[in-house]
Amino acid sequence: MARTFQEIVDDARRQVPELSVDEVEKALAGAAAPALVDVREKEEYRTGHLAASLSIPRGFLEMQVEGKLPDKDQPIVAYCQSGTRSLLAGMVLKEMGYTNVTSMAGGYGAWKGAGKDWKQDFQFTADQLERYSRHFLLGEVGEEGQAKLLQAKVLCLGAGGLGSPVALYLAAAGVGTIGLVDNDVVDMSNLQRQIIHTNDRVGVAKTESAKLTLNALNPDINIVEHRTRLDSSNVMKIFKDYDLIVDGCDNFPTRYLVNDACVMLGKPNVHGSIFQFEGQATVFSPGEGPCYRCQFPEPPPPGMAPSCQEAGVLGVLPGLVGCIQALEAMKLILGIGEPLIGRLAHVETLGMNIRIFKLRRDPKCPMCGDNPTITELIDYEEFCGLRSGGGESSADAA
Repeated sequence: MARTFQEIVDDARRQVPELSVDEVEKALAGAAAPALVDVREKEEYRTGHLAASLSIPRGFLEMQVEGKLPDKDQPIVAYCQSGTRSLLAGMVLKEMGYTNVTSMAGGYGAWKGAGKDWKQDFQFTADQLERYSRHFLLGEVGEEGQAKLLQAKVLCLGAGGLGSPVALYLAAAGVGTIGLVDNDVVDMSNLQRQIIHTNDRVGVAKTESAKLTLNALNPDINIVEHRTRLDSSNVMKIFKDYDLIVDGCDNFPTRYLVNDACVMLGKPNVHGSIFQFEGQATVFSPGEGPCYRCQFPEPPPPGMAPSCQEAGVLGVLPGLVGCIQALEAMKLILGIGEPLIGRLAHVETLGMNIRIFKLRRDPKCPMCGDNPTITELIDYEEFCGLRSGGGESSADAA
């Protein structure tokens, strides 16, 4: 026999107990706090919701709830805007085998009207909702994670081989502020691997060329140019405004300078390096794992380690390593997965061998050890046989 909407609601009210907003508040403060399920549409949820509530729109309830709330004996409080949809949702949950389901009378409107605490998430524009829609579908990212990306500030050292894929993928992912440090200009020989630049930009500053490409890909983000040579006089000032550093430089003086500044500032350093057909990436995170000096306490003597200009590099290699660096940076921002802290990923492309090596903190490390001996920044140019100006950029990647 057909039933009216009101008859269905009355039936739901008989099956699903209702709690007042005061009773819900008291239950949330108790030792066995219930799970809160907001069954309103996503657009309603974004305008404001109870803290710690799960957003499962009524139309997706049957499909999503078991994945998010597998324990069917767990206490659940469902709520909507006024208390009607949550009653219907509660009836469905009971039909699915959930044993302890209640509905908040009056819904979110009553909660907010009573002056109780509520939360408003990051407000996405219409373009952002479409651009990042695939991220929203990932439980590990979702809208909360995308908001973290949009609010993050990442500094890329080098707008070359490694910096190209790093910056491109961070920009595409919606990292809100990307800083670029490089004092070089685009050269024809760069284009074999530095995919952020184009043929018509030969002679243009790399940071300017990279900014054009990144803003064309995603006009939603802020690109900050640092068209300068990184040294002990400016590194701390540049680093201080960023959440993490992605090191794509190709010379030892800058690697040591970056490491030491990151340790002093307590900022994660997503490190990458390449040579001919091999590359590696790791994360140096102060207080959580080793630093660069734990592995290599001092720079090598001049001439011991040839640059890519001298030894060559396979054009696709920076793309592989740079993508790993971009991935690690995103994991750090989102707080997901297991970052490469204390581990090094090594890629050997001719045999396509990928190995993970353990890296250990050295208690005697001169920078992050128990009794550090390095207490100020060092410019190593003269020790590594590099010129102080011209020549190689101190933040140019391969």
